[in-house]
Formats: sequence, C-alpha cells, structure tokens
Amino acid sequence: MTFRPVTATSLAKPAMEGAGVHLHRVFGFGDPSETDPFLMMDDFRNDDPQFYEKGFPWHPHRGIETITYVLEGEVEHGDSLGNRGTLGAGSVQWMTAGSGIMHQEMPRGNAAGQMHGFQLWANLPSSLKMTAPRYQDISASDIPEIIDDDGTRVKVVTGGFWGKRGPVDGIAADPLYLDVSVPPGVKKSLPVDTRANAFAYVFAGAGRFSDAADPIGVRVEKEVAGQEWKIRDLSGNRTLVRFGNGDEVTVQAGPEGVRFLLVAGRPIQEPVAWHGPIVMNTRAELQQAMRDLQNGTFIRSEH
Repeated sequence: MTFRPVTATSLAKPAMEGAGVHLHRVFGFGDPSETDPFLMMDDFRNDDPQFYEKGFPWHPHRGIETITYVLEGEVEHGDSLGNRGTLGAGSVQWMTAGSGIMHQEMPRGNAAGQMHGFQLWANLPSSLKMTAPRYQDISASDIPEIIDDDGTRVKVVTGGFWGKRGPVDGIAADPLYLDVSVPPGVKKSLPVDTRANAFAYVFAGAGRFSDAADPIGVRVEKEVAGQEWKIRDLSGNRTLVRFGNGDEVTVQAGPEGVRFLLVAGRPIQEPVAWHGPIVMNTRAELQQAMRDLQNGTFIRSEH
C-alpha cells in the first residue's frame, strides 16, 4: 500500500449565497482540474436562523450533480418537475441536474436553531450533460455505518468501503463519499482508489494527515493519557486537505478525535465552461443554456 501525501491544505472562506445565506466556501470557482470531478463545496453550518432562513430561492442547474448532506436541521426542497421533499438530520440528497432543472432549497433549524450540512457539486461528463434530471433522497437510517475494532466510525454515503456499499448509485463519477470519525489518539489508514482525486474536509476535532503541510491555527499544548499534543500541528475545523497519488489516506487523530468527510472520484478530464450553477464543456453550450433560460426552453418537456 502507498500512502497519499498531502499536496495542499486550506481553510474554508466565509461567503454568502442564495438570498443571504452565510456559509463557508471550501473550494470552487478556481481551477476545476485541481479537484476534478468535483467543482465546488460549501459548508453551511450555522447556529443563527437570521443567517440562513431566507434560503436558496428558485434557481437553475444544468450539467452537474449536487450532493447535499444534512447534519442538523432540515432542508425543504422543491423543483420545476413537481418534486417536493424534506431532508432531515443525517440524510443525503444526490440531485442529477442533467439537461436542466429549476429548484429551491429552504433550510430550517432544529430546536436549538442549528442548520448544519454540506453541499458538494460534481461535474457530469459531456455524454451525460443533457441526461434526464433525477433525485436520490437517502434517509439517515439507510446509510450504512461501520464501526471498526478501534472505535473508528465510517458512514458510507456512496461507493464501496470495508465491505459495505453506500445507498446512492448510478453516479457518473463513481465517487467515494464517507463521513469518518476517528477516536482520540487513534492512527487510521483508509483505502482510496489510486485513480481517483481525493480530499478530506475536517469539521470536528483535529488530526494530522500523512505528510501534513504547514501548521494551521494557534499553538496549544495538551496532555492526554500521558502524551503531549501540539494542537497547532493538527488540521482542525473547516480545513480542506488535498492528497496526491496513492491508495491509502492516513490520519492520526488528535486528543479530541477527528471527524471529516473523505471524498474521492475519478477525474473526467474534459473542458469546463462554467457560469454559476450551469456547467458545460464549451462556451457555445453555455451560451445556449443562457438562451434557453431567457426563452423558456431550459426545462425539457420530454423529461
């Protein structure tokens, strides 16, 4: 087995989207080849309803798939095809926009006002850009969770991992999407397809990934079970960790453990013409999408 080195780390940056939703942009709108087949990721964890309650009113998507993972609170969604639903805590929605869809997403906090979750955009290859839109709504109870002997917990949203398969299927990028929790002080290696691009996004605790880059954060020393930890040397909340080639990702959990998303997918390696929520291969296709929006033909009636 070959360990994947860390090629870059970065902190998610504050941003605002929709009708005034405060969130953190993990990556996106830069060089899409760096994370191919993934285009963008947002962390929309927030504890104050005034910063998210106006939500994401009606907007278009074409040529991509959006993956929404809710940790706390709910997201009500509706679309131009008549679909309606509510994503609860622990649930996932994998939306294939394909040829085009208009939809809205309206967040609602839990009893404590928390609205926590993530949205990831995955590109579609040219052969599937104009495929029929579809949804896969997955409840928390349908997502398999594996608990290893050392206490490591892995929720498998999509892909195969440790003998389990996630409930989301038929995805163009054939990705791996895991929610991983490693207990304090445990060192864990996780297999990843050697041909896939991979990243981790830390959202609780902290950990040191193999060949970690420069320290992030404030130096804090803490002794746990007789071992001294230098917290500054660990990747903590809202840290994106990108990996190089190899077939294993290794993490050493800090004194409070670490929880992160581990995502991997084989790159599409096609040109990207991108304008907001519409992602095509050429500028001409992008211009056609804009004309379709203007003349009312964006939604294909045959679907």
